[in-house]
Amino acid sequence: MHVARQAMRHLRLDQIWLMVSPGNPLKPRAGMAPFIARLASARRVADGRRVIATDIELRLGTQVTAETMRGLKQRFARVRFVWLMGADNLRQLPRWGHWLAVMHAMPMLVLPRPGATRAAISGQAAARFSQYRLKPRCGLCLATAKPPAWVLLPGRENSLSATALRQSGLRQSIEGALS
Repeated sequence: MHVARQAMRHLRLDQIWLMVSPGNPLKPRAGMAPFIARLASARRVADGRRVIATDIELRLGTQVTAETMRGLKQRFARVRFVWLMGADNLRQLPRWGHWLAVMHAMPMLVLPRPGATRAAISGQAAARFSQYRLKPRCGLCLATAKPPAWVLLPGRENSLSATALRQSGLRQSIEGALS
């Protein structure tokens, strides 16, 4: 919700979709919560109106972000999407399948992440697309910008991670069931 609130405020978005992935080819499956549990967790934090938890990637049958983006644009041709990602993902983006297509598919809002923001800004993806980086005040025009436009949102780096939140929620669920 921290990310969603920042993005909503900065870009004045109509909606944010929390896209729960069926799997991430760059992450080990061991230790990952089942898809249905991750979707349920996302639905608990979403409000169902402006912040929507969705299994769209599962329904599209995609796992590679470039394919997901292509599927979204085909299915929702009139929607102007902005891709939100943390700086940690911008840093590792060159490891993603078809990462150049990802940069060219949709404008992006990159949010700061502890220990990753500086490395991301000096990394391969940011360097390759540095001429397309817009100033933060251009956030309102990002939805209409032609990709590979991107903005790094300035702000406090939130140290919460999805993994830590899931583990905390899992512990609370287990403790609640045992009491």
